[in-house]
Amino acid sequence: MTKKVILDVDTGVDDALGILLAVGSGEMDVLGITTVNGNVSLDQATLNTCKVLQLLGMEQQIPVIKGANKPLLRTTYFEHRVHGKDGLGGALSDMQVHTQPAEGHAVDFIIEQVKQHAGEVTLIMTAPLTNLALAVMKYPDLIHQVREVVVMGGVVQGFGNVTPTAEYNMYVDPEAAKIVLHAGFPALTLVGLDVTRKALLTEEHIRSLGDTPIGRYVRESTADYMQRYHERNGVRACALHDPLAVGVALNRELVTTRHYYVDVETRSELCDGQTVCDFQNRMAKPANVHVCMEVSADAFLDQFICALRA
Repeated sequence: MTKKVILDVDTGVDDALGILLAVGSGEMDVLGITTVNGNVSLDQATLNTCKVLQLLGMEQQIPVIKGANKPLLRTTYFEHRVHGKDGLGGALSDMQVHTQPAEGHAVDFIIEQVKQHAGEVTLIMTAPLTNLALAVMKYPDLIHQVREVVVMGGVVQGFGNVTPTAEYNMYVDPEAAKIVLHAGFPALTLVGLDVTRKALLTEEHIRSLGDTPIGRYVRESTADYMQRYHERNGVRACALHDPLAVGVALNRELVTTRHYYVDVETRSELCDGQTVCDFQNRMAKPANVHVCMEVSADAFLDQFICALRA
């Protein structure tokens, strides 16, 4: 039985790989893909999403709905150094898109789908949390009607990837992240850099995809991404941040989680966007997040490669 999901993306290189996994797994009924400003502009993220679906031959089956074009309170902060000017590392640059985004706004789409399929929808958030924060503010009962929320974001035991303390999605819109974390979702899982940095896609993995349209796309889109990762970390690979969030939604047994109180810093000149996890219950506040602490990286990578080869 397929799991009903909505993917919320700012489609850069790893969001695109997450979409490939969600569709290729055959285990997800993707109700729609909502887009948001983040790695690239809202329009670019939307175009990239349409391109990836067209590559998969799914552009008629899965609607793409545009959402927020900027963070709640802050200015935009793109990540072109990692994802390239177009967000896909130059891959699919010649593709002519045949379908346009669906009418409406991502916030309304999320609310409508959750209402229509109450208790069934998993929200997989691999971008700044602006759309979900707006949805919660518009329709507070949303928190009781989703099945679960899986968020790629944050880091609780390591260093950041955009500042010394902050992970990118949290840093771009920390006010939105704070709203989501404090909204009261009964099942909210944080898939942070603590585990995504262990899920490394290597050149050997890419070769195993073969000389196929998907294999060629993955090779081209990740080339610069891998180079940046090598320059920063000394490893010829790239972390599958967003695909791991999809993987966790597919199979919770891939990760070990702990239930903690988690908050996000929004008023620090030095540490804005830092994800603060109360490991010792110093603040005496109820746990609000299932935090991923360990991952079976090999099992996830096997799942990822099998889905893309399918």
